[in-house]
Amino acid sequence: MTTSDAAPAAAPSSPAEDAGAVTPMMAQYLEVKAAHPDCLLFYRMGDFYELFFDDAVAAAEILNIALTKRGKHQGDDIPMCGVPVHSHEQYLAKLIRSGRKIAICEQMEDPAEAKKRGSKAVVKRDVIRVVTPGTITEDGLLDPRGHNYLACVAEAGGALALAWVEISTGAFAVRPVDARRLGAALAELAPGEILVADRLLERPDLFDLWGEWKPALSPLPAARVSSTAGEARLKAAFRVEALDAFGAFGRPDLAAAGALVDYVEATQKGRLPRLEPPRRVADGASLEIDAATRRNLELTRTLSGERRGSLLAVIDRTVTGAGARLLERWLAAPLTDPSAITDRLDAVAALVDAPAAREALRARLRRVPDVERALSRLVLGRGGPRDLAMLRDALAEIPGLRAGLDEDLRGLVPTLLAGGARDLGDHATLVDRLTRALEAEPPLLARDGGFIRPGYHAGLDELRTLHDESRRLIAALQARLAEETGIGALKVRHNNVIGYYVEVPSRHADRLMAPDSGFIHRQTMANAARFTTVELSDLENKLRGAGDKALALEQSLFGDLVAEVTARADPIALAARALAMLDVLAGLAELAEARRYVRPQVDDSAAFAVTGGRHPVVEAALEAEPDGAFVGNACDLGPETRLWLVTGPNMAGKSTFLRQNALIAILAQMGGFVPAEAAHVGIVDRLFSRVGAADDLARGRSTFMVEMVETAAILNQATERSLVILDEIGRGTATYDGLAIAWATLEHLHEANRCRALFATHYHELTALAESLARLSCHTMRVREWNDGIVFLHEVAPGVADRSYGIHVARLAGLPPAVLTRAETVLKRLESGAEGAPSAARLVEDLPLFAAARPAAPPPAEAPVPADDTPPAGPSALEQALANVDPDDLTPRQALEALYRLKALERS
Repeated sequence: MTTSDAAPAAAPSSPAEDAGAVTPMMAQYLEVKAAHPDCLLFYRMGDFYELFFDDAVAAAEILNIALTKRGKHQGDDIPMCGVPVHSHEQYLAKLIRSGRKIAICEQMEDPAEAKKRGSKAVVKRDVIRVVTPGTITEDGLLDPRGHNYLACVAEAGGALALAWVEISTGAFAVRPVDARRLGAALAELAPGEILVADRLLERPDLFDLWGEWKPALSPLPAARVSSTAGEARLKAAFRVEALDAFGAFGRPDLAAAGALVDYVEATQKGRLPRLEPPRRVADGASLEIDAATRRNLELTRTLSGERRGSLLAVIDRTVTGAGARLLERWLAAPLTDPSAITDRLDAVAALVDAPAAREALRARLRRVPDVERALSRLVLGRGGPRDLAMLRDALAEIPGLRAGLDEDLRGLVPTLLAGGARDLGDHATLVDRLTRALEAEPPLLARDGGFIRPGYHAGLDELRTLHDESRRLIAALQARLAEETGIGALKVRHNNVIGYYVEVPSRHADRLMAPDSGFIHRQTMANAARFTTVELSDLENKLRGAGDKALALEQSLFGDLVAEVTARADPIALAARALAMLDVLAGLAELAEARRYVRPQVDDSAAFAVTGGRHPVVEAALEAEPDGAFVGNACDLGPETRLWLVTGPNMAGKSTFLRQNALIAILAQMGGFVPAEAAHVGIVDRLFSRVGAADDLARGRSTFMVEMVETAAILNQATERSLVILDEIGRGTATYDGLAIAWATLEHLHEANRCRALFATHYHELTALAESLARLSCHTMRVREWNDGIVFLHEVAPGVADRSYGIHVARLAGLPPAVLTRAETVLKRLESGAEGAPSAARLVEDLPLFAAARPAAPPPAEAPVPADDTPPAGPSALEQALANVDPDDLTPRQALEALYRLKALERS
């Protein structure tokens, strides 16, 4: 619907407007708009939210709705567009996705009240909230299975802190962070909106980071992001005199957390949602994964931005929205505390070993609505009867959940499950009241009425009876009066002038005019007379406004129910978190059984040993294909072999092998089982991945430059407890440059970083480093040559690849035969031992263009085989190659390559 469909939008301009005068309504609009200059103003006019001036132009383009005009302002037409109030959320969603903020300006009084102040009085209006990307609470605007964090970065005393809150659930936390690791911290949260003091935007060391997050940034004046003001805001918000009970907060922590509270209160116009006390997260409490690594590993989104095909999509077996959000949080921030990880693994293991208990738990959880978000809406005053029903239905499942856990697990409940069962709490009183008060399926909005169950409130039942059964009551009164008077033509009617009345034909009027008849004369018509009675007047008084009174009483009862829920908000929120955790644990157990995952051993050692490891996403994709079994591989990055150099052709599975070990580490430390036959993972503090190639055109960076920036971050930040996977370092530049960079990088990882690492390469020269680097181990992807082609075995074995098989892969890719033939010719010449400029010059003499154009010569006829099958006399290929080698004319690199060729000939 466009604004032209609404009466207010089509109203003609007045002469005063045409003359350029500012009307009272427009003056009001301009005043409200001036207070919210950075927002699109949704200005309520009847059944529409209207937008004017530049707001209208911008919104019409984003929403693809009609742009009209209404009157004039200072001689110019006023652009205008609008959206219906009843469906405004769908328009809000588009505007929020475009990065806009919206101020909702509502009518604060009934138009009839405004008219009492004069014919030209304007209805009072005010902004009731500001909707921003990080402060959304509506279900229709939120991903039910994803978080929507509002974050704040603050600085005090030269130190930085990052705080975040999700107002739709109340989660609130803060952590210290240094500038180099701020990007990884933001990547972990993926906030929808980031508050930052304007002075921080000018820091040179953060310039590139702000560029990456520019669409989400909301700059604030430095005065609103201070530690002193922040501490005061936090104390006021949580009504405490000191914050010591919540943790030991530094000045940056207080500045960041306080600015969040201030911003949330400002956007909600003084109505603060229910927030948990701020939780201080210790530095290093979670496995640090930078943005590039998250992107390369496709943890929650694929490189194309889709959830499908990501690790999260494969492991998500949760059955509730809150459980899905918690699983995403666990995956985004794997733990580094072996004890906490063990608690999670114990709980998953218990549910793996008790399939009946697990299925009963999941069956009950499927009936649990989203308690967290329903509670938040109710506390903010945006909830409705359906949110109350969601709480009722969820809390009603708790007794069965708790009893099932204890009974089905025969009392052997691990620590985490026992804690979850305890946190579920007892809500029998609230559930009983909500069950008695609410209809089974109430409407979404309280203003619609009809959500209070009959029998809950006698006064409401009476009003409903009067309202809903008014026709029956009137009909019954009419029948009784007709019988008592003997006037069959007597009717009870109604009009807006005199209300309800009794009407009889004129010939019967005298009978009712008698003083003792009980009828009171009201009006005489040409053919009829109208009367009333005391009983009819009493009935009319009860009927008049019965519907409005019933609705008002329902809304009052709704307010009472919301007040009771709000008073119990903390135990309800605790139960909601417990329900989410149980859902995640049961989902991980279901995944482990369905996918044959095993429990990993996680400890403080430097071990990393995986037997039969598999890539969870690739394995899931292969299940849909016939004969698509995944080939598992071992990986041992223990102290003696902590650096693996992996060689092999493209398409053989190097990148998959690298990624799967990184994903196994993540799954293990998030507390889940892993796709392997066995796994022992020593705690990883930071995970780095340089896999895949992509340029960054927005910042003028080539693929090679992006690779070097990411490699530099790894070499500067990786510790002995880190896990690094690197694929094809040094490509994208000259061969010798690339080889030199890869060589030096490998040495630095071994000698300086001393971390666990997988290093895949096509530079076979790097295998020579195994002689000088004690912890370097060479491995290769096995292939088998068959009928002039190759078969990828997808197996990792000790050793080195003797060839790259690039031409074989090119043939599989469909390169033209002429190109393949020419490539083989060039390759043979380059491998003949005549490297260097003279060989290249000779190749140029035979131009590829003409070589490709020449018809292929017929293959030479095979020499007849002697009758006795004796092979023709002559030196073997190995002997010929050996005879062609002149040791005095070879460089060290050429000598090494010649040796590899001779070994390959010897094996063939």
